[in-house]
Amino acid sequence: MNPAVLGGAEPENAPSQLPLVDSFGRAHRSLRLSVTDVCNIRCVYCMPEENPEFLRNENLLTFDALERFVRFMVSRGIDNLRLTGGEPLLRKGLPQLIARLAAIPGLDDIAMTTNAMLLAESAKQLADAGLRRINISLDTLSEEVFERISRRKGLNKVFAGIDSALAAERLAVKLNALVLRDVNLGGVLELVAFAGERKIPLRFIEFMPLDAERAWSTQRMVGGAELRNIIAERFGTLEPITPEDPSRPSQDYRLATGSVVGFIDSVSKPFCGQCDRLRLTADGKLRNCLFGQQEWDVAPFLNEDSSAALSGLEKELHGCLQAKFAAHGIADPNFRQPDRPMYRIGG
Repeated sequence: MNPAVLGGAEPENAPSQLPLVDSFGRAHRSLRLSVTDVCNIRCVYCMPEENPEFLRNENLLTFDALERFVRFMVSRGIDNLRLTGGEPLLRKGLPQLIARLAAIPGLDDIAMTTNAMLLAESAKQLADAGLRRINISLDTLSEEVFERISRRKGLNKVFAGIDSALAAERLAVKLNALVLRDVNLGGVLELVAFAGERKIPLRFIEFMPLDAERAWSTQRMVGGAELRNIIAERFGTLEPITPEDPSRPSQDYRLATGSVVGFIDSVSKPFCGQCDRLRLTADGKLRNCLFGQQEWDVAPFLNEDSSAALSGLEKELHGCLQAKFAAHGIADPNFRQPDRPMYRIGG
């Protein structure tokens, strides 16, 4: 492989490396990498109930292409990576990919978001390969409510996955919960207690207009401020925790019990001004925002090592960065939900 593309020395006459800074001065250090759009559940806030459109296997980026792209991005300043889907554990050979990415000099952190239904069998292997952080989706402790949300059975598998992740060495665990007013609002306090008993940080993520069935509404969304009031009534004052990295989307609080609860208020209190994230879809489309309408196709430049491929990557990356808006614009009356739902973008 040519070190020019993989983050080593540039060949003669290669284009100069462009810093990952957009037109608003935001430096980008974080990459979300979708490894598949396939999922084994059908959550109402993400997936269609029937006949989801999944990529054919031959349209997924290969491990070679994914490694090549990550090396390229690390050479431009990316230092932390999150693997997403779909459900990333459905990508065959995922531990091998993680091991390859963990060996890239300059990549400081590899994380993953998962529904955990397949995690019990793989948590230790993932940690041994180099995964350092894992976020597990847990919206309810009730099997009945789980089935309403995911339209599948299997909450017991999620619990088993959580236990396996906690048992794995060198693996930091967090829980993510999304609350729908008409489905699981009544279980919020149980989730807080569950996470606190296990000393796992819990983060509440606002329902965003990224669902495949276009059922999002502000009426169904429960904002972070309302959740904080509910939690404070039961657990007392929420003490804000000063973030180590202001680009992180969650504002965390410490309860009197010592538990940590965070809130990603992406709709009601956007944090776009500190956004440092870029995203690559499983079929090789570069995106600068979850809610963006534009994509930049970098897949053709990831199948070979050459100065021409490097130049093509640089051009697409520069275009993506410079086209990034100041904010996602959900509150704008002209806002239009992106054509791709969440599962086809990568969370």
